[in-house]
Amino acid sequence: MLKKQHLFLTFATMFASSLFAQHQVSINGQIPDTLQLNEVIINASRADGKTPLTTSEMGRQQLEEIRILPSLPYQIELEPSVVVSGENGMVGATSFRIRGVDATRINVNINGITLNDPESQSVFWYNIPNLGGMAQNIQIQRGIGASSGGTASVGGAMNLQTFTVAPKAYGQADLSYGSFNTKQYGVTVGTGRTKNGFAFDMAYNGLNSDGFVRNGKADQQSLFLNGGWYGKRSLLKAVFILGHQKTGITWDGASAEDLDQDPTYNGTGAYYDEFGNVHYYDNETDNYNQRHYQLYYSFRPSNRWTLNAAFDYTHGDGYYEQYKDNKKPGSYYGLISLSGTSKSDFIHRKKMDNNGYTGLLSVNYQTDKFSATLGDTYLYYGGWHFGNLIWAQDELSLDGENALEISEKTPYEWYRNRGQKHDNTAFLKLNYDFSSRFNLYGNLQVRYIDYNLTGMDDTFDSIPYHQNYLFFNPKLGANFQINSQNRLYFVAGMVNREPTRSDIKDAIENGKTVKPETMLDFELGYGLEKKDFTLHANLYAMLYKDQLTPSGDLSSTGYALMENVDKSYRAGIELVAGYRFTKWFSLDGNITLSQNKILNYTFTDFNDGDSVMVTKTANTDLSFSPNIVGAAIATFRPFNGAKLQIIGKYVGKQYCDNTSREVYALDPYFLLNARASYDITLKSGGFVRFSLALNNLTNRSYRLSAWVGDWVDDYSSETTNYYYHSRAYLQQPGFNFMAGVSVGF
Repeated sequence: MLKKQHLFLTFATMFASSLFAQHQVSINGQIPDTLQLNEVIINASRADGKTPLTTSEMGRQQLEEIRILPSLPYQIELEPSVVVSGENGMVGATSFRIRGVDATRINVNINGITLNDPESQSVFWYNIPNLGGMAQNIQIQRGIGASSGGTASVGGAMNLQTFTVAPKAYGQADLSYGSFNTKQYGVTVGTGRTKNGFAFDMAYNGLNSDGFVRNGKADQQSLFLNGGWYGKRSLLKAVFILGHQKTGITWDGASAEDLDQDPTYNGTGAYYDEFGNVHYYDNETDNYNQRHYQLYYSFRPSNRWTLNAAFDYTHGDGYYEQYKDNKKPGSYYGLISLSGTSKSDFIHRKKMDNNGYTGLLSVNYQTDKFSATLGDTYLYYGGWHFGNLIWAQDELSLDGENALEISEKTPYEWYRNRGQKHDNTAFLKLNYDFSSRFNLYGNLQVRYIDYNLTGMDDTFDSIPYHQNYLFFNPKLGANFQINSQNRLYFVAGMVNREPTRSDIKDAIENGKTVKPETMLDFELGYGLEKKDFTLHANLYAMLYKDQLTPSGDLSSTGYALMENVDKSYRAGIELVAGYRFTKWFSLDGNITLSQNKILNYTFTDFNDGDSVMVTKTANTDLSFSPNIVGAAIATFRPFNGAKLQIIGKYVGKQYCDNTSREVYALDPYFLLNARASYDITLKSGGFVRFSLALNNLTNRSYRLSAWVGDWVDDYSSETTNYYYHSRAYLQQPGFNFMAGVSVGF
C-alpha cells in the first residue's frame, strides 16, 4: 500500500495545474479597484512577483470554496509542506506545521499586524473561528519570510488580508451541518464603495459541535467589522475583530489501550466516587475572549512616495477550568485540610488577562527601477496569569484552624505572575531592477526585545526573569525572469528568535538555561507558467543553531515542552505541478521530500522494565518532521456551475520526540477526501451554492501524538528503579462529512 501511495503522489505532481494560483477577486468575483491603497499598508510583510521568496497564495474565490471546512488550518492543508493536526478532528483545537516547524515559530499577521500571542508566540485558531471567511487573500511564505513585527519566522509566515473594498453592495448567508452534530452559520454583508468613498463590511460566524471525542464540544463565534474611507491618494480604515470560544479540554489524549476499546475516549474531568465508579465533570473547558481594534492610514503625496501608519489594541481574557481528583491540598494549593484527609477533590481555574498595543509606521519610495520601504513596528504586551480554586470537597485552611470560604464567587487565588514584553522591530526592504528580467532584493531587520517575568507559578516556584535580546536578521536574494513563462530565484537569509514564556518557565523550574535559536536559510526556486501546465520546484536548506524543538511532552496547560538542540537542519525539495487536460478535468498536486536531522544528539534508551539506562549519541530525526508530505487533487467540472474534487493527502512517518526511537514513532497515513459544489446563478445577479465535503472516505483509523515521555517506577522496589515508555495519542475521526448552502447577491 505504501508503494502505491508514493506512486500516486509522484504521478500527481507530474500532472497538475496550479492548485494554488492567486485569485485577486472579492465577493461574487468582483475585481477590486487596483488604484486604491488597500494593499499598500501590508506590502512590507508580503512577497510580490519580484520577491525571491518561496510562497503560495489563496485568493477570495478559493477561500469561498473551502469555507465549509471548520478551521483555517484545514483550509490550508493542501498547501505545500503543510501538515495539519487536531485534538478533536477539525473542530476545536487545531494547528499546522510548515516543513515540520510548529506554530510558535510561524509569523502570522493580519493586515500587517502580528496575530501571534507575544508570550506563547502561537496563534490559537479556535479563538477566532473562520478567519478565512473574513480574508480577501492569504499568502503563505515557506522558510524565511519577509520582515514584519512580532514573532520571527523561523519556518514560515502567513499573511492574511481582510476584505478589500468592493465596487458595489453585496451580501451572503451560509449554513452548514455535519458529523458530530456540527453546525456552522454566518452572514457577510457590505455596502461596497459609495459615491463619497466610504465602505463598510460585516461578517458574523458561529460554530457549535459535540465534537468527535468525549468532551470535545465547541461553541465558537466571531464578529468582523470593517469601515473605511477610500480617497484618490489616501485611505483611512478601522477594523474590529471579536472572537469567543468555549471548548472542551482534549489535549491530554489517551492510551492506545483505552482508544482500542473506545476511539472517542477522553479522560479529562474524570473522578471516582466512594464506590470506585467513574464520573466526568461536565465543565472541563477552555474559555477565551479576544478583541482586536485596528486603525490604518495610508497617504500617497506623489506617485513615488507612500506613507503608512497602523495601530492595533488587542485584549484577551479567559481560563481553563479543570477537575482535580484525589490530589494533595498542600502540594497543589498550599492549603491544609481541616478534615484530616491527605487527598481530596478540587475544581480550579487557571486564568489570564492580557493587553497588547502595536504601532506601525512605514514609508515607501518607488521609481521605475528602484523601490525601498523603511518601517518600524513597536509592540507592548502586559499579561497576568493566575489561578483560582473555586471548589473543594473538604474544608481547607491556610493556618490549620480557620476555614476558607471557597466558591466561584469567593475563589482562593493560589498563584499569580505577570509577563511584560517590549518588542521593537525596524526593517528596510530594497529592490533594484537591473533590467526588465533581473532584480536584486534585500531585506534587513533589527529586533530588540525586553521581556520580564515576575511572580509565582502554579507550582509555587518563583519565576523572576528579565532578558534583553538584540537580533539582526538580513536577507538577500535575486530574481531572474528568464522569459514570460520561466522564472528562477535565489535567496539567503538569517533569522533569530527568542524563547517563549513556556520555554522559559520550564527551564527555570528544571534548573536549566534556554537559548534563543538561529536559522540560516537558503532557497533556490524555479517556476514555469504556461496556459495549461505549471511547475514550481524549490530546493531549500534550513541550518539551525540551538533550534527549539518539541521534546514530545506537554505542560499542564497543553503547551509543547521544547528543548534546545545544538546543531540541526531541515533540507529538501518541494514540487508543485499541474496540468489541465480539458476545460472539465485537471490534476493538481505537490510533494515535499526532505531530511530533518539533529547532529550528534545525546539521549538515554532502555527496554520497558529495565533497571539501567544506556546513553547514546546519534544523528536523529527532528520531532514531528516527516520526510514525505504530499497532496493531490483531481478536479472535474462536468457542467456549468458544478465542481467535484477527489483529494489525497499523504503524511510520512514521523517521531514524537527527538530520539528516533521506534517506540515513539507515528505511522504514515494517507487520507482520501472528496468535495463537491454546485453554483446556481440567479437572474437577479445573486447566487446559490450547495457544498459537500466528505472526509476520510476509506474510514482510515489513524492517530496523532498527544505526548510521549520516559518515566521511572521508583515505588515497586526500595532499591531499584525501573524505566518505562509512556505514550498518549489523539485518535482522529473516521469517515465524516459537512454539507452546506450559501446564498448571496
